[in-house]
Amino acid sequence: MRLLPAGDRALLVELGSLEQTLAVFQALRQHMPGGVEEVVPAARTLLVRYQPSRVSSARLAAEVHRLVGLSGEAAAFVVAAPSDRLVEIPVRYDGEDLEAVAELLGLSRAEVIERHVGTEFQAAFAGFAPGFVYLAGGDPCFHGVPRRPSPRTRVPAGSVAMAGDFSAVYPSESPGGWQLLGVTPCRMWDLARTEPALVQPGFRVRFRDLARGDIVVSLPGAEATAAAAQVAPHVAALAADRLEVVAAGLRTLVQDLGRRGQAGQGVSSSGALDHGALRAANRIVGNPVNAAVLENLLGGLALRCRGRAVVAVTGAAADVEIVTAAGRRLPVRTWRPLALNDGETLRIGAAHAGVRCYVAVRGGWGVEPVLGSHATDTLSGIGPAPVRVGDVLGVGSALAPSALGAVLPDIEPPAPAPRAGDTVTLDVVLGPRADWFIPDALTLLAAQAWTVTPQSDRVGMRLAGAQPLARRIMGELPSEGAVVGSIQVPASGQPVLFLADHPLTGGYPVIGALASHELDRAAQIPVGAHVYFRPIGPFEEIQP
Repeated sequence: MRLLPAGDRALLVELGSLEQTLAVFQALRQHMPGGVEEVVPAARTLLVRYQPSRVSSARLAAEVHRLVGLSGEAAAFVVAAPSDRLVEIPVRYDGEDLEAVAELLGLSRAEVIERHVGTEFQAAFAGFAPGFVYLAGGDPCFHGVPRRPSPRTRVPAGSVAMAGDFSAVYPSESPGGWQLLGVTPCRMWDLARTEPALVQPGFRVRFRDLARGDIVVSLPGAEATAAAAQVAPHVAALAADRLEVVAAGLRTLVQDLGRRGQAGQGVSSSGALDHGALRAANRIVGNPVNAAVLENLLGGLALRCRGRAVVAVTGAAADVEIVTAAGRRLPVRTWRPLALNDGETLRIGAAHAGVRCYVAVRGGWGVEPVLGSHATDTLSGIGPAPVRVGDVLGVGSALAPSALGAVLPDIEPPAPAPRAGDTVTLDVVLGPRADWFIPDALTLLAAQAWTVTPQSDRVGMRLAGAQPLARRIMGELPSEGAVVGSIQVPASGQPVLFLADHPLTGGYPVIGALASHELDRAAQIPVGAHVYFRPIGPFEEIQP
């Protein structure tokens, strides 16, 4: 076992096998150390996110060693008992690749089906989409079945598939390269259910053949009305105080501090990219710091008040004005409370430094949460719908009066945000896969300027450098959890800096991760700016 740094608020537990990983995952769930926020299981690793104010990395490493029975003289490994949660999934075995899989294995179609339904699987870890869970176990003959030579551009929702050592069910239509055996009528992901993911890590799974007349299996979620992943449109015509969207800019999203504790369902935290700007906007108007705000990309947002409202604009530098009902234009300052009367319009001009503006309103935005959060995840589509022209947002009544504090006169803004062409230096914690790269690549990571490209978004900041980062280990990395701020290096050698909407797991090595104090600054780095990474220490395994 190895314990590797994944930024300054997480460690990656590298284990010898999937079976060992699942056992340690079960042990951690049953005996969660204090200060641990979430554990993300993967093929041979566990990503453990923790609060440094409550537990140090060394103390956490010692606790992990104790749990897996590898500290001191205890070298035996005990596999955890299987979960008592069994999910039965009915399947119509008519997949496009069933014949090819049978030929590959030297079996008949009927024998493939018989072996697939004849053994039990265990849900190992969640994958690239909400509700997509890797299922381990099954008949040993299926282990090592290769992916298709070229992936399909469209795999139907409910497709039952296998590849490598795993089976899975595609929860929604998406591209995919796994071998298709059939399809299930079950909804693997349905927000109408209390637990949207039908299968979660640790569950036991058994497939059933619908062609057998004596098989009667309930279809979880099939009776539920399909629920859209996003709540739309925003209409609050009956609210006493409301704001009408006159212009939405390039993109305006509802965000809060993120959706925690949903990794077991394949859902990442998401949330505002610049937490400091969100908290400041809420403090100015007297809201709790974690209240939802509007996150606006590069300005261009205009909101007309019906009734009264107190708002604050923080984040990127932009010219802001209030247009009165009579048409008079009044320039106003950001990072301070702004009172809007009936008929007045708040207008945010184009951002001239930074990337994202944040708008808070006293009493909160009248938007329904999804999975307990107002965060909008652009990768998975989970969360409130993007704000559009014509939307009407209720304001002032989303938060209880007892939750509101005093309005602050203003807040001193942080250092000016960067502009295109500026150079920004960001502190980095090397690892967890720094040893997958040649020594010169670690030197190059810090010595070379990386330019932010136009392909950047909330999922990740795509960077381009004069020289790519060369790997020492060229093999395939099994998927493993990643934190926000991870610097993932694909085959091109040009890094991607993961932002809030990054996938829960990734299959490319992560050379380092931003120190947590740099995340807000990274959120405001525009396209065309240049980034230098500054390692704050050598790459070292974490010792208990």
